[in-house]
Amino acid sequence: MPVTAAAYGQALVGETPTPWGAVPGLGVDAFTANPLLGADALEPLVEAAAAAGAGVFALVRTSNPGAADLQDLPAPDEPLHERLAALVDSFADRLSGTASSGLSGMGAVVGATEPEHIARLRELMPRAIFLIPGVGAQGGQPDRLGAAFAAGPASALVPASRSIAGDPDPAAAAERLRAAVWDVSTA
Repeated sequence: MPVTAAAYGQALVGETPTPWGAVPGLGVDAFTANPLLGADALEPLVEAAAAAGAGVFALVRTSNPGAADLQDLPAPDEPLHERLAALVDSFADRLSGTASSGLSGMGAVVGATEPEHIARLRELMPRAIFLIPGVGAQGGQPDRLGAAFAAGPASALVPASRSIAGDPDPAAAAERLRAAVWDVSTA
């Protein structure tokens, strides 16, 4: 798997050498990675991101209903999502962000639909930027996300699409979400 992960890293943020010259990758600023294959498979992705000045968001505790099937299993002393959080944190120094923020480019996907996990995951990943899907159509509530912002207002990103696009006034829906997230992020 590390060889495949290295190829993914080249395709996402680097370039692939060929006999006819390098083929540029997508040049993304950040990408999502699945850490369930282990540190050796995550390593080439982090290495590629570090070389490109990009970020990585590793899946830790996702927002989909079936996430608990695996991510909440005991492993052996804590739930699997806490073990994944420790793995994410172990890469934080490799993708250091700005010195003033203390945040890392090694982030984590932490779903809004199970907010009771957020405070513990923030403890385990104090430098990670949280990507928090699940607000809106999936039922996550912005007012329950305060612990995600313990490291400051820039420490979490809250995407929403269906709840905004499906609203009769998408601009107003986006503004309501922005205001709700800002309120909880600066509390």
